[in-house]
Amino acid sequence: MQPEEISAFIKAALPDAEVTITDLAGDGDHYAAHVVSDAFRGLSRVKQHQLVYASLQGRMGGVLHALALTTALPETTSA
Repeated sequence: MQPEEISAFIKAALPDAEVTITDLAGDGDHYAAHVVSDAFRGLSRVKQHQLVYASLQGRMGGVLHALALTTALPETTSA
């Protein structure tokens, strides 16, 4: 699975998401993803991760062997 594919699946489920994918091993099978989305507001870290994993539609553990996941809310700036 390519980084662009992972990002596209996540953005399809979380349209406002900012997604950064890093290939950890150079083998196309072990990635890290950092996902920032307002959809995570009010959710526990576990629920946030569940949303991202659900966006991959069953590819975790199969086509995509490993995904080190971090999630965050967008930073707010005040003028």
